[in-house]
Amino acid sequence: VQLQASGGGLVQAGDSLRLSCATSGGTFSRYIMGWFRQAPGKERGLVASILSDESNAYYADSVKGRFTISRDNAKNTVYLQMNRLIPDDTAVYYCAANDPLSTRRGYDYWGQGTQVTVSS
Repeated sequence: VQLQASGGGLVQAGDSLRLSCATSGGTFSRYIMGWFRQAPGKERGLVASILSDESNAYYADSVKGRFTISRDNAKNTVYLQMNRLIPDDTAVYYCAANDPLSTRRGYDYWGQGTQVTVSS
């Protein structure tokens, strides 16, 4: 399974960005999809996740009301719409897939990361 994240960039505080993560080689419609981020000197943490049927989504407190995760199972793609960006959102953003049929804990597949930099 391959995940390809894109859409990062350098923006100013208050701007918006939309990240995309296209997957291939697996059964996207079965996966729980998540977006993680890692800022310099900090641990990687979950930003948002969405169930396979979009019935439920999770957001970290720091992004609630500003970020929206969505998915298009027909396109094997998950998105992260980021609005009202702040400098603390600066990080490398990773998409990941959790296969419910996997015996491993946590997310099974990871993308390569896309840099988001928010200037003040």
